Amino acid sequence: MASADRLRIVHVARAPVGGVLRHILDLSTAQAAAGHAVGMVCDSITGGAFEDKLIGGIADKLALGVTRLPMQRKISLSDLMAARQVLGRIAALKPDIVHGHGAKGGAYGRLIGTWIGRNRPVGRLYAPHGGSLHYEQGSLQGRVYFSVERLLERITDAIVHVSAYEAGVYRRKVGVPRCPAQVVPNGLRPEEFDPVVPRRDARDLLFLGTFRELKGIDVFLAAMAELEKSGRRVSAHLVGQPDELPRFEEQARTLGLTDRVSFHDPKPPREAFAMARAIVVPSRAESMPYVVLEAIAAGMPIIATDVGGIPEIFGPRAGELIPPGDPAALAGAIGRLLADPARAAQDAAERREWLRPRFSIDAMRQAIDGLYRQVLNDKVSARAEPAFTRA
Repeated sequence: MASADRLRIVHVARAPVGGVLRHILDLSTAQAAAGHAVGMVCDSITGGAFEDKLIGGIADKLALGVTRLPMQRKISLSDLMAARQVLGRIAALKPDIVHGHGAKGGAYGRLIGTWIGRNRPVGRLYAPHGGSLHYEQGSLQGRVYFSVERLLERITDAIVHVSAYEAGVYRRKVGVPRCPAQVVPNGLRPEEFDPVVPRRDARDLLFLGTFRELKGIDVFLAAMAELEKSGRRVSAHLVGQPDELPRFEEQARTLGLTDRVSFHDPKPPREAFAMARAIVVPSRAESMPYVVLEAIAAGMPIIATDVGGIPEIFGPRAGELIPPGDPAALAGAIGRLLADPARAAQDAAERREWLRPRFSIDAMRQAIDGLYRQVLNDKVSARAEPAFTRA
């Protein structure tokens, strides 16, 4: 087992993009700075130049390095080959902790952690990050995924939820966990609380996220068209992973918004924030979105939907959130924000000051490290008990 102060930790994820990637980068970097030997294993297919740069930027900071192997999003026979490759790599790293992120990364991590932990204590942790929890309970896919989640609990030592909302959804859709489960919110770095100043050519609004229906981009564009009907011309930049980009480009053309809407590849959040005077997060579902944390910390005026863990980020101002999937409500909120810039700036400053003491990377790292220690201590104690006691 590891020394009292230094653990060997491997984070496993299929899709190294978005909030999952940000979470792993922050956590692994903080753990490395605290003296742990940390590594990352993730998909080599997903993402682009932006993600490659982020991952490459931390590789030298992680004693166990970064390994990228092909892992398909959908379940297929290729999973057998991928699992074998991931197993070989993780086993060679001799981890004390295997921490899986997302549905497939969580499955790989727990199965592999069980295999390599047959003769020594290996902690198997799982962070859903939404993942399979986005499926509806009554759907065939939902029933399959939730049954698999329930089955995998038998080889799970602890579950880490990034929000109380996610923990509640897990209990409702999968069931009360048979293993310890802890809520550990995402954290921010101190420098992320430095205000971002909009560029001179900044547009009215920004969307920052993956181009998917789940993120409510169609609602955002419809709200802009609604404002157009009332005589208010609004401009926007949309920045993110181009998963379903053609669909939204076509919607913008159909609505006559192409002269006021620009689509962009992923950018660093603070660079994107400077492109606009306010940000809109029109999501239909979220867990604990980094974009909301980062935007509030940067002092940006924000409009967001009342979904997932966003109310936990807004705290006492959660009443400001709007319902998801409602273009009229979003249009009204945008109109009010743009009509009173002074009030919008004051509201943004108050949100930022409330957020500052409550969401930090150091607190996130300490909480998760404590969970790792507890898991390993329990395993050592269980192995030390006589067989008749364990029976």
